[in-house]
Amino acid sequence: MSFSSARAHRVLKRRVAVWTALAFTPALHAQTLPATAVPTNAPTAAPTATPSQAASRGVATLPAISVSADAPSATLLEPASTGTLLGLTPFDTPASIDVISNEQLRERGAVNVTDAITQAAGISAMRHPGNGGSSLSSRGFTDSNSVAQLYDGVRQFGGVGQTFLYDPWAVDRIEVLRGPASVLYGEGAIGGVVNVIPKKPTRGPIENEIQTTVGTHDTQRLGFGSGGALDDKWSYRLDISGNHSNSGISLGDSRDFAVTAALRLDVSPDLNFTLTQAYAWQEPTRYFGTPLINGDIDYSLRGKNYNVADSKIIYRDSRTELKADWTPNPATRVRSRVYYIGSDRDYRDAENYTWQPASGLIQRSAYTDIRHDQQQVGTVTDASFDGHLFGLANKVAVGVELNHATFKHTNNSPYSGTSLVDPYDVDHGRFINVAGTTPRYRNTADQYALFAENRLMLTERWSVLGGLRYDHIDLKRRDLVAGQTAFDTTFNNVGWRIGTVYDVLPTLSVYGQYAEAADPIGSLLLLSPANKDFELSKGRQVEVGVKQTFWDNKGQWTLAAYHIRKNNLVTRDPNDPSLRIQVGEQSSRGLEATLGVELTPAWRVDLNAAVLRARYDDFSESVNGAAVSRAGNVPTDVPERVANAWVSWKFAPQWTASAGVRYVGRRFADAANTLEMAGYTTTNLALQWEPRRDLTLALRAFNVFDRQYAETAYYNQTQWLLGEGRRVELSANYRF
Repeated sequence: MSFSSARAHRVLKRRVAVWTALAFTPALHAQTLPATAVPTNAPTAAPTATPSQAASRGVATLPAISVSADAPSATLLEPASTGTLLGLTPFDTPASIDVISNEQLRERGAVNVTDAITQAAGISAMRHPGNGGSSLSSRGFTDSNSVAQLYDGVRQFGGVGQTFLYDPWAVDRIEVLRGPASVLYGEGAIGGVVNVIPKKPTRGPIENEIQTTVGTHDTQRLGFGSGGALDDKWSYRLDISGNHSNSGISLGDSRDFAVTAALRLDVSPDLNFTLTQAYAWQEPTRYFGTPLINGDIDYSLRGKNYNVADSKIIYRDSRTELKADWTPNPATRVRSRVYYIGSDRDYRDAENYTWQPASGLIQRSAYTDIRHDQQQVGTVTDASFDGHLFGLANKVAVGVELNHATFKHTNNSPYSGTSLVDPYDVDHGRFINVAGTTPRYRNTADQYALFAENRLMLTERWSVLGGLRYDHIDLKRRDLVAGQTAFDTTFNNVGWRIGTVYDVLPTLSVYGQYAEAADPIGSLLLLSPANKDFELSKGRQVEVGVKQTFWDNKGQWTLAAYHIRKNNLVTRDPNDPSLRIQVGEQSSRGLEATLGVELTPAWRVDLNAAVLRARYDDFSESVNGAAVSRAGNVPTDVPERVANAWVSWKFAPQWTASAGVRYVGRRFADAANTLEMAGYTTTNLALQWEPRRDLTLALRAFNVFDRQYAETAYYNQTQWLLGEGRRVELSANYRF
């Protein structure tokens, strides 16, 4: 690590004892900071203070220091923006929070953000074209309606499925909050929240980087990044990336392009504005899964795609944001942003494949031609204050959120048409459009939310944190065919949590939390007239845990135990399968553990594991017009065992070898638990060489043993999406 001056180096050396306590985040990119820009929640430099003590005493100040190096690996002592509104560290937050740093993203070579996210404890993916390839499962709850995804703290409303391209190239870090988070982000977060935080403008000298990658499956990637200070007030960040692959299957071509640009103006040491524009375009692989043959998966069909030849999937997404950050004094911080999100989705596919035993052929149906046009404008403002309450150190944050979202659905419902294809010799054929494609409806949502959070230091070691959020949603549906309003309904929800953290030792804390949250009935912006009177599904969680750092913060471990219960599940009405009803209850309880440690300067190990028991407690589904109980069964697409391991070895001054192993336990494709997707283990290897300080070469192999496995049955219980086979890539990074 190099510093801008010898004086700065001497200052840093004198303060090395408090460097960890100051806990600069990876988001700051080790940039030059004036003293007044240090976050108000940063701990003070008290040699014997616990993290909780330090956070309650004030703001430490440092002379301006410029650092040029990769961000250090995330630790429990680095502030995270996702777990609270107060900017606390995970150590001081009564919740389970993982941070995947830019350094880890680079080392592991994640091709997309979903691959990176699933390396966090207890997170699994349910990739599918219909959900943008981004749906996740956490603590027994699945899909975008239960695991929210944010981009720099802002989410796209409605739960339609996230399609914005989160290219790891432009990502600074990923923060994963497991468990209910409605108190922070509103409905749709019972299972957890994933916050993708992009790279930001920095105050240091301008630095540039270019990356090129080639690999099997005709893989080609190119990325360019640049950022730094233009003068004493203006700084910028620019990231551009493009990818192409054929995925190793027929009709498998995928390509994408993304650009993110941000410009920051430091009006004064206390006030700055940042304007960000992001655009992404992608055409993912048009693969909707492989049908079961005689009730089993035939892995020899892994390279087959049963979609039509003229199929298409196109996503166009854009985000524009203006953000202000004002720190008028060391005890006060005000943040505000206004934003626009646009998303256009264009699908034309044959999506349902069913094997016919009599003929030995596959019947294709659900010929689906749809357009999703979604726009959202909104604003979020919050303010935090340090002070005292009843003579005790106290920190409080209050805020308001407003947004307006519109969603226009154009389709060819009722998605008619069928055809037959040979499973081993596919004649893709052409798309069949029986009903014709016309605009059908437009849903409009207006939402406002009021929220607050407070942390009170009862003693120097013991803190209590509480949060409250009220959401109000007005949802309207316009029938574009009939030219009239189909419904106008309202949803309200109060989410809250109360938690406590006790520092047993300066490096060891225990915590407990109770939280209540809500999930929507499916995707709110897709809500049908038949479901307009449904209530939000409510969830309640109890969680306890322990967190510790050791070996001078070179190691850390966490352990969490939880129990979540969710009611008002949605299923088909046995009396009318075309309708749905709200019944029953689902619960999960489990343990999650993480360990990260730098054993020596040459060896580092990161481990995590999650075990859970997820069940339908009271749930029935319609089978041939009759209600059949599924109580005691495991919910679909929920693995009850997930584990990750990553080991890196710097075996020579310029060389690093690393290996990663991921295990996902069995899942069920149906609520009856008769169709089991076997558990699987995949292995990744990497070899990195840095012949010069400005050049890095890396050879990576993914799923090196070419393990065959089913990843999800998201779309159809007898139509499974198979995981990708072995892939090898060679990349070069040049910095200038």
